[in-house]
Amino acid sequence: MGFFSFTKEIAMDLGTANTIIISDGKVLVDEPSVVALDRRTEKMIAVGERAKMMYEKTNPDIRTIRPLRDGVIADFNACEQMMRGLIKKIHTGTHLFTPSLKMVISVPSGSTEVELRAVRDSAEHAGGREVYLIYEPMAAAIGIGLDVLAPEGNMIVDIGGGSTEIAVISLGGIVADKSLRTAGDDLTYDIQEYMSRQHNVKVSERMAERIKINVGAALTDLGEEAPEDYIVHGPNRITALPMEVPVCYQEIARCLEKTVAKIEAAILQALEETPPELYADIVHNGIYLTGGGALLKGLARRLTDKINIPFHVAEDPLHCVAKGTGVALKHIREFSFLM
Repeated sequence: MGFFSFTKEIAMDLGTANTIIISDGKVLVDEPSVVALDRRTEKMIAVGERAKMMYEKTNPDIRTIRPLRDGVIADFNACEQMMRGLIKKIHTGTHLFTPSLKMVISVPSGSTEVELRAVRDSAEHAGGREVYLIYEPMAAAIGIGLDVLAPEGNMIVDIGGGSTEIAVISLGGIVADKSLRTAGDDLTYDIQEYMSRQHNVKVSERMAERIKINVGAALTDLGEEAPEDYIVHGPNRITALPMEVPVCYQEIARCLEKTVAKIEAAILQALEETPPELYADIVHNGIYLTGGGALLKGLARRLTDKINIPFHVAEDPLHCVAKGTGVALKHIREFSFLM
């Protein structure tokens, strides 16, 4: 940035699991939404990847926090410090003055006025001079490359870490939507609880996350796409002796059934509220899956079979919301739906 450039434009996907920052069309930050604070001074010790490495491994003087829960801010102070720390990573070069920030931030479509205010306040305290908000499913649709201003119905299912956002979009607005506080974190918790109950082994949140990535599935029959069993290491819940447990995708699919069924039901509810003309467009275009949950093995096939509408996993589902937020940043004056 030059000496006389005082405004930096950034787009931020402030997620429960990961925060992504884009500037000038490039992903500059893609790190876990975790911050480590000193318990005595409340000062930040680490943020992002470094803080994630400390997660569940700290001593009593350090606390690691995930400031967002269910897609919204749960710890205002920690969120502000995390945003400051991640924004600091993009300020390269020497500056006489700290640049003021023009920001577009994605938020869940089911956010209350209080939750929206919390995001705006955190952004302003972290250096945002001009702060705009965009709903996540709208950002995801833009990130996929859909024309959200067209008189045509498109449906997005964005399964993030803390919330699942389901929306029908037409003419630059959300026609029908469901915001579900059930998403990737619930799948992780299901696996932790299942491993404890079924195999008597304690697994950390991070280990449950690895199980989900390697053998997480929405179907008990994946055919040729079936992954190999994953070996889980952990202490016995009763004796504390080390255990080695092989886990197959079929048993994980069964343990995730209840949570996946909730997402399925919410999609059907959103479709029930969709006007017939837009419904016809959706049947023709299919439904797009974005977010980390879209990578759950067999999910698109299961939903297609259940609902009789084709489901497409977006290209690079983890970055769709961030990319769309970046596009919205460039077209602030054209997009009247920005808040």
